[in-house]
Amino acid sequence: MTTAAKPGQGPLCGVRVVELAGIGPGPFAAMLLADLGADVVRVDRPGGPGLAIDPAYDVTNRNKRSIVVDLKAPDGPGRVLDLAERADILVEGYRPGVAERLGVGPEQCHARNPRLVYGRMTGWGQEGPLAHRAGHDVAYIALTGTLGMIGRPDEPPAVPANLLGDYAGGSLYLVVGVLAALHHARATGTGQVVDAAIVDGTAHLSAMIHGMLAAGGWQDRRAANLLDGGCPYYGTYETADGGYMAVGALEGQFYDEFLRLLGLADLADARKDWTRWGELRERIAARFKSRTRAQWTALFEGTDACVAPVLSLREAPHHPHLAARGTFTDHGGITQPAPAPRFSATPTTVRTGPALPGADTEAVVREWGIPATAHDDA
Repeated sequence: MTTAAKPGQGPLCGVRVVELAGIGPGPFAAMLLADLGADVVRVDRPGGPGLAIDPAYDVTNRNKRSIVVDLKAPDGPGRVLDLAERADILVEGYRPGVAERLGVGPEQCHARNPRLVYGRMTGWGQEGPLAHRAGHDVAYIALTGTLGMIGRPDEPPAVPANLLGDYAGGSLYLVVGVLAALHHARATGTGQVVDAAIVDGTAHLSAMIHGMLAAGGWQDRRAANLLDGGCPYYGTYETADGGYMAVGALEGQFYDEFLRLLGLADLADARKDWTRWGELRERIAARFKSRTRAQWTALFEGTDACVAPVLSLREAPHHPHLAARGTFTDHGGITQPAPAPRFSATPTTVRTGPALPGADTEAVVREWGIPATAHDDA
């Protein structure tokens, strides 16, 4: 039964999560659960996978604890099943069938804990022609049609880091899924498997666009639409010093304010006239090239023209609005995004830095009540 949350521990305080170590969307999903207050125990492999950086800087392992288990050792599966027996949620990101072969698949875990929510994070999903193929974010989003929407029409599609597939289409959907399944498990006593595939989640993110496409309000090509850079008053422009400004003046009143501040009020009638969008874009681009990013930022400050400077990763934490909200935080010498979203009754914090592999074994065994003798009966 969930215990009452302590200040700074978040709304998932008392929820126990087992994370079978991997890279990418699985660890990020487990980080989000940990940020929300869950007790996440990451099961690392001996010398196991991780980012090509010092583990002390892997922010996706913050607010977690780590133990090291060799799943190929005789007692390895039994040790994981001991954890699963005491957990609410398990998260794994292996290819389909791997967890079963290792002895820690859904059937084995549910035999020990029927209430367990078993979250599976993959790119292609648990079934289908590509289910057993290797892949990465860029390939997953390519097949869903979303990558093809991004970028200029005369250039290759622009790759949005691994934010769209791994984290938006993958991690966030896994978290929604396991929390929904946890709600069901607590109401019925029955756990289940959550199959979170990046291709499914990324496709789901484009739901509105598919509706617009069906209605004839979206062209199936890059930079030809209202929200994909085709619209001259929704996009980015270079400034005199090589910086960029982002413009999102979609509605009439915002567009008018935008043109007034640019000194282009004579183009007011071009907003809905697609035949003049080329002229409008050229005039706007020329104006932005006439001043620096700092000058334009100062000019648009305090207005409803919906214009903002395009900041770098190192610049963003210092923006006055983000600084005032504490959108970024410093912990252990690492500047990083603070937990989100925010809760009025159960606020969240970065409680601990990245969990180092195996550093918490004794505490987890003691607090979770794991038998002193490892099992080999998986």
